[in-house]
Amino acid sequence: MRAFNGKALFAALLLILLAGALLQPQLRSGAAFLWSKLRGGYSVAERVEQFGPAVAQRLEKDVLRAGLSYPPRQLAYVAFKDSRQLEVHARDTSEQPWRLLRRYPILGASGTTGPKLAEGDLQVPEGIYRAEYLNANSRFHLSIRLDYPNAFDRRMAARDGREQLGGDIMIHGSSVSIGCLAMGDEAAEDLFVLAALSDTERLRIVISPTDLRQTPAPTTVAPAWLGELYQAIGDELQQYPSAAEAQPAPRNPA
Repeated sequence: MRAFNGKALFAALLLILLAGALLQPQLRSGAAFLWSKLRGGYSVAERVEQFGPAVAQRLEKDVLRAGLSYPPRQLAYVAFKDSRQLEVHARDTSEQPWRLLRRYPILGASGTTGPKLAEGDLQVPEGIYRAEYLNANSRFHLSIRLDYPNAFDRRMAARDGREQLGGDIMIHGSSVSIGCLAMGDEAAEDLFVLAALSDTERLRIVISPTDLRQTPAPTTVAPAWLGELYQAIGDELQQYPSAAEAQPAPRNPA
């Protein structure tokens, strides 16, 4: 009986909101989100509607100050394991140079320096990735799934004779990580909404052990192909201005 009463109350509140929306347009979004929860989840578009205004308030001035349109068309997220920082770079066209917009602290990242080699090793991958899809109903608020293992990861695994490489690597909210980059909920909203409003299929996600624009790659003897990976990451990073070369807006401007 309690469960029935709870559902009945929820349905009644929803009907009130829907009726009120006919007279008060500002209630429409709240009613839409309640209906989304009632049917079992949100779409990416609904999450953009829900969080987009707050994200724009936080980021639009920074984007315009960089000489770009809001939302920017092309994005790159560049993460450094040792400093636990994630940089957001943007541009409007492929002919433009990348501009550094923001830096976010990474609140959680399990594992150590070095690539992900196997399922269950708790390592955050290292490499150059794409966004596979946006998860509007993540257990960790919102998330962006990487295309790990990518072609390079699979090729090196075949060379080593490794199988069971793992997967489900995300950039997500919260501060808990099991092989993912946990950014906190507000930062996850920024990254999710920007990705949704941009050319998502071209979103580049670079995860590096350190800032190879300024610091030599870690020296290690295994795996044997690690130098090839770090060379590729280092070459990729050269197109993104470092914090020393660009002055991004502060995280919480006054």
